[in-house]
Amino acid sequence: MGDEMRYLNTIIVGSGAAGLSAAVQLKRRGVDNILVLTEGLAMGTSINTGSDKQTYYKMALCGSNSDSPVEMARSYLSAGSTHGDLALVEAALSLRAFFNLVELGVDFPRDRWGRFVGYKTDHDPATRATSVGPYTSREMCLALIREMRRMKIPIEEHRFVHKLLTANEDGRKRVCGVLAVDPEGEQHLYAAENIVFAVGGPGGLYQHSVYPAVHSGAVGVALEAGATACNLPESQFGLASVKFRWNVSGTYMQSVPTFISTAFDGCSERREFLAEHYDGADTLCSDIFLKGYQWPFQAARAFSGSSRIDLFVYLETEIRKRRVFLDFRVNPSGYDPAALMPEARAYLNRSGAHQATPLARLRHMNPAAAQLYLEHGIDIENEMLEIAVCAQHNNGGLAADHWWESVDIKHLFPVGEVNGSHGVARPGGSALNAGQVGALRAAEFIAARYSNPTLDQRKVESIGGQALTECREFLARCRNARVSQPELLRELRSRMSRAGAHIRVEGTLSEAVSEARELWHRLDSDGCALKDAAETTRVLSLRQLSLAHLVYLESILYYVRQRVGSRGSALVIEDGSNIGDLKSRHVVPEDVTFRDKILESRYECGRVQQRWVACRELPVGDTWFETVWAEYRSGGIYH
Repeated sequence: MGDEMRYLNTIIVGSGAAGLSAAVQLKRRGVDNILVLTEGLAMGTSINTGSDKQTYYKMALCGSNSDSPVEMARSYLSAGSTHGDLALVEAALSLRAFFNLVELGVDFPRDRWGRFVGYKTDHDPATRATSVGPYTSREMCLALIREMRRMKIPIEEHRFVHKLLTANEDGRKRVCGVLAVDPEGEQHLYAAENIVFAVGGPGGLYQHSVYPAVHSGAVGVALEAGATACNLPESQFGLASVKFRWNVSGTYMQSVPTFISTAFDGCSERREFLAEHYDGADTLCSDIFLKGYQWPFQAARAFSGSSRIDLFVYLETEIRKRRVFLDFRVNPSGYDPAALMPEARAYLNRSGAHQATPLARLRHMNPAAAQLYLEHGIDIENEMLEIAVCAQHNNGGLAADHWWESVDIKHLFPVGEVNGSHGVARPGGSALNAGQVGALRAAEFIAARYSNPTLDQRKVESIGGQALTECREFLARCRNARVSQPELLRELRSRMSRAGAHIRVEGTLSEAVSEARELWHRLDSDGCALKDAAETTRVLSLRQLSLAHLVYLESILYYVRQRVGSRGSALVIEDGSNIGDLKSRHVVPEDVTFRDKILESRYECGRVQQRWVACRELPVGDTWFETVWAEYRSGGIYH
């Protein structure tokens, strides 16, 4: 019942690859009183998403080129706005995390001599990428779930955590539990020494999104508790199919399909619209090919590189209000493989991709990628594939230290995409590595420092009771509200895609922030229509999404007003420019001095506070064996 409270050492909120790994790592270290709370093991991004060959990024294990944690960390740091200590940890632990997955049964490819082969991914100067196919993260989840069940780690499904319980301890805030709701609207209180917060990215924020439809995220829950976030404006956007949400990266682009736009009915006025923006088919087809491993939209390539394609798709869909499709049945007009840029020619020749159509080339290079859409009811042999520029990943998230503990809420450990360890850009697949490394770090720190009980039971019960009362009062207001949850959710998502996606204009953002602030205050004071208890989860999810979209939009507006400029996956346009006729002169250029800074955002006392902090440098440290050994034996590494 809602008024009862369960006591645990650690609650893991979420069951994606990061959360599941944290549970396994905690159990291995003797932290037994743990519980995974999740909306469902089949929910979330990790188990429902992928790409043509979904990438896992780690230190290189094959080839003649040398690699090291420092070299890999420098790759993370190269685009800017990344803390050096976090980059080093993610690099140093990448092989440990990778081989844990191998031992759990994730079948990463290796050659007859046992070498784990690799390939280059976006923002990757080496061949650190690997994959088990389109569903790498799903295979990771399935392996971790098997291990959890073998270890008998308790899981409670159908629980949506909508409130973090916090207390003051020695002048600093700490978490002490959560409030969750089940599908029948029943509230459940849990007390915990530690919370591993593994709720994924802000999947429910955007109208045009490649996040799985079942995943909304819950970063707003932590924002409402006062957790500091960082780098929220640094998201990643790219081309994805919309009927079935999936990145059209890798081989989908390297097979060089034809881009078609139609009137809104999807049939009339079919045309190859990209041709009007290019001087010749050779450059156009080469750009299409490059989208394979330059998949994210990049401001630096928006007018003279492969990201022109994303920009032209955006103009076609959002400005001209047409629909855009990939046609794998025919080559682009004027396609001549001999006229492609040398990099494309070499790749296709090495792959033996000389077939007559894009679909035949796709099937030859990556049969699983071709089959994937058929498994989801889309036959690309007989129909075109509708696409759009979609939100795919937030490089920002909650701010944490190098043990993945929140910078301002003790005992709270954001892991996975909800942790904002990435900067302006990241190598493709590094998010999967970051989730595994973060889970390992959080588990190690909890086992070393936070495994003993410290909570004041009476105090926690009082905090939980107050949270329960406030929730019931909010839901009571909802029962008298008239505006529906779907209506407000559509409004919120439309606003985010209009103002907070990859094309940003100060005037549009300013208007959007005012609207978002009004929505948050109206929803908090009046609620939204709640017809029956079964809608409780959706209403409470909308509430945290509403706060999240306000904080994100305010952060993006602050970023634009600070004249950070166009960088990463965002193009900032001067106010008054004609969006339908974008030229490079309309774009606010990047101010590179901001690469050494990180934007921190915090919701406090009804306002969003913003500040710039300097990037922590890449640690040098004393690596003399006896010195490090002594610090390790004494437990000094955990300070």
